Amino acid sequence: MLLTDARRPARAGPDGSLIPMSEQDRSLWNVDHIAEGVALITDALPRGTTGPYQLQAAIAAIHDEAPNAMATDWPQIVAPCELPMRVADNPVVALNHAVAVAMVRGAREALDLVASLGADERIAGDHRPHAVRGHLLELAGDREAARVAYLEAARRTTSVPQQRYLHARAGGITDACDGRP
Repeated sequence: MLLTDARRPARAGPDGSLIPMSEQDRSLWNVDHIAEGVALITDALPRGTTGPYQLQAAIAAIHDEAPNAMATDWPQIVAPCELPMRVADNPVVALNHAVAVAMVRGAREALDLVASLGADERIAGDHRPHAVRGHLLELAGDREAARVAYLEAARRTTSVPQQRYLHARAGGITDACDGRP
């Protein structure tokens, strides 16, 4: 919890708009929470069986220790993301794994992972698979399909800040396609 909460001050702009982790001002992250969380997970991992919460904390620690998004050790994140899927079948963990795979192996491989979640009723009506798909399509260079996925994600969420963010992502793609900055 400390490792995730450490990022809270940077998650939203002054107007309440969402800021993805890759764009957050990491100087706003709570370094004391990060240090305490890293110490706790470092102490906990060698003891006994590692469960899903310890794995999630280990992944959060990798994110939190990177000085910027580009310096994130994505290969180190892929393996711990795969373990929770074996411990507990969770479609949200599978989405997070797909993002990590995209950063290591490419967006196309990650898109296949997201597509495999399409039949999972636990997440089928949720906005998150569409938002992740939009992100991955954008990384893969399929701007029009990314725009459509972002708009579908916006349609499916009830969160107004999330809707604004997703519409902005789709609008940014439209503007870029039109040649506008």
